Amino acid sequence: MGTAIKLETPVNLYDQDFYVWTMEQADLLRRRKPDWMDWNNVAEELESMGKRDRREIISRLEKLLVHIAKWQWQPEKRSQSWSQTIKEQRKQIALILKDSPSLDNFLRYSLPETWTSATDEAAEETGLPLSTFPDTCPWNINAQILADWWPE
Repeated sequence: MGTAIKLETPVNLYDQDFYVWTMEQADLLRRRKPDWMDWNNVAEELESMGKRDRREIISRLEKLLVHIAKWQWQPEKRSQSWSQTIKEQRKQIALILKDSPSLDNFLRYSLPETWTSATDEAAEETGLPLSTFPDTCPWNINAQILADWWPE
């Protein structure tokens, strides 16, 4: 990294220009300058990064489940768009899990709640009654949801 911008108080830099703050903190870590680090904000941002990945994988799982449900329970309206969305969400979930394999357990743990959200959205999008969809997800996460599987 080039020359880092130094302000008298790192908290001010954190509040004034987040990007510059991140570059400076990375530079300080590389140069092993612990006395200059903004430790509290660094810790907060690291936690935030993990939470962001958790939110993203759940959002993608929900979108995937919505489209698989629509594919299953509204076959007459199947489209290339639905197919592409299913493929893309599977691909993006796989990429997230490749970078953060520990999120696999979180994904499994979150499946029941995510299924509930997905069926609410699928019912709204399709106009089908919520009772059309099972109360619990009928598909296996590895063998079906995340695999190259299509309900017929």
